[in-house]
Amino acid sequence: MSTREADTAYEVGYSIPEWVMESVSAERMRTMAAILRDPNPLHWDREAVDRLPLALGKRTINQGPLGLSYIINMLHDWMGPECIQRLVMTFPQVVLDGERVIAKGRITKLQGGNSQRLAECDIWLEHAERGVLLKGQATVRINEDGYQ
Repeated sequence: MSTREADTAYEVGYSIPEWVMESVSAERMRTMAAILRDPNPLHWDREAVDRLPLALGKRTINQGPLGLSYIINMLHDWMGPECIQRLVMTFPQVVLDGERVIAKGRITKLQGGNSQRLAECDIWLEHAERGVLLKGQATVRINEDGYQ
């Protein structure tokens, strides 16, 4: 069920309710690497990450699709599982195991009428100390009656 109220007036500048991943899971990364047959040890071998010149320490790096899924969860919680019309992302920083990350977004433009109202949104995944980890734009179909 959505965390928003059905009578909310959506306008440019509206902040999408945040979605929080309390701790990015190294185990989930290992599982995803196996499912995707991803041979990159950065997703499951802390020693391999520690050898990188990036000073990330002994923490595995989250796969891009997993980080993106946190943002998708935020949009689905807000407007339902069929709301996303378009999604464009960049990955300026890595997401590390154990991190608490927050998916956030803001409406930048509204278009259409009552039957097909769309919101253009800036979206991003944020870490308290490292700032924006992923960022992009989404077009989301507004469900005026609220997502139940």
